[in-house]
Amino acid sequence: MFLGALVDSGVPARLLEDTAAALNVGARLEISKVVRSGIAATKVDVFAHGEKDLPREMYWAQRNEAQANHKVETHSHHAHGDAAEEGPKSLVAPHSHEHIHGRGLTEIRAIIGEANIVENAKKTALEVFQALGEAEAKIHDTSIGKIHFHEVGAVDAMVDIVCASVGAEALDIDEWVCSPLNVGGGTVRCAHGILPVPAPATVEILKNAPVYSSGLNVELVTPTGAAIVKTLANRFAPFPEMTIETCGYGAGTREFPGQPNVLRLSIGTQESSLASKTSHETITVLEANLDDLNPQIVGYALERLLEEGALDAFALPVQMKKSRPGTLLTVITTAQDAARLTHVIFKETSTLGVRRRDEKRQVLARRFENVRTQWGDVRVKIASMNGTITNYAPEYEDCRRIAAQHHVPLKDVMHAATREYLQRRKA
Repeated sequence: MFLGALVDSGVPARLLEDTAAALNVGARLEISKVVRSGIAATKVDVFAHGEKDLPREMYWAQRNEAQANHKVETHSHHAHGDAAEEGPKSLVAPHSHEHIHGRGLTEIRAIIGEANIVENAKKTALEVFQALGEAEAKIHDTSIGKIHFHEVGAVDAMVDIVCASVGAEALDIDEWVCSPLNVGGGTVRCAHGILPVPAPATVEILKNAPVYSSGLNVELVTPTGAAIVKTLANRFAPFPEMTIETCGYGAGTREFPGQPNVLRLSIGTQESSLASKTSHETITVLEANLDDLNPQIVGYALERLLEEGALDAFALPVQMKKSRPGTLLTVITTAQDAARLTHVIFKETSTLGVRRRDEKRQVLARRFENVRTQWGDVRVKIASMNGTITNYAPEYEDCRRIAAQHHVPLKDVMHAATREYLQRRKA
């Protein structure tokens, strides 16, 4: 759907077709115009070795129908699992792959590295796979080096990710803003069995991103889609202030009653009168006064709130009535997460009430760049205003992880990442 929106927004179809061919994995694209609930959209289908990829719900439905009609032929398809699946030759399992053991990150890096595509797009594609690998490693309680991309290592998914990266680079966008994501609901069947929607990997990837469910019992955001948008998006917010120049619609395969199954991509610019402004967004502030709580529990509550997706959480000492010393707990969050985080405050603290208010805040455009240190890759967060870089800092969690893994001081990792970034800027 994202590829369709890119083409509908002006990215040349030939660029994506050439990108698929450049991967040299036996894939091609088929691009067509369709209508979804009255909206004209562009649909991009991936064909791997001559066979069309299908969403996993449709694949399993057709597979079950074929089994019921005794039309299934033995065919080694490894669909969403570690055990080989039998499937009809006329169908390709979603995110299927040729190798029984899938593809590891090393093999994927090699394929992308050898492809004749722009370097920035390669970096973006590898960041997407990195996000997927980290999510899968956490879910399966293993290291990313041991992860084989059964869910996303297939030809079709590699084409999705690399073409998305190339198309996004071609648009030359200064800032990507993503609205809250409708993740769907219900369950989905795969070779692992029945999984809840959103899938575990999707939930892991979309931590700290605003999501919701409209009640439609279908998978609306897959792990691959989640990783693409989480990698590209500079921030999640309502529709930004801009002058729209063009917009495109990418179509999904299925038809939903009363709801167009499309993804919209709007492209615009800030007017000169807005050029000096930073971006605006609405946030929700939650506050509670605590005067009878063990300070250790306050610290734990802060950790829990951040784990649950708070944009920020902090505590300040205050003098309360009757001269009692107390603590002012403040949580900054999105409107979508406010109710859930209010529940966390009530659960983890002794407060009897939580104040809530909506505020406007100005934010600088933010993006990440990967730099390579002697111990591993570190993301550097870069803030800019009107295209000029104003701040930069290595991502703390990356540096902390590397410092712990290699038993080196955290400050050394942070200094090394900063040095590498500055050298890249000078080059």
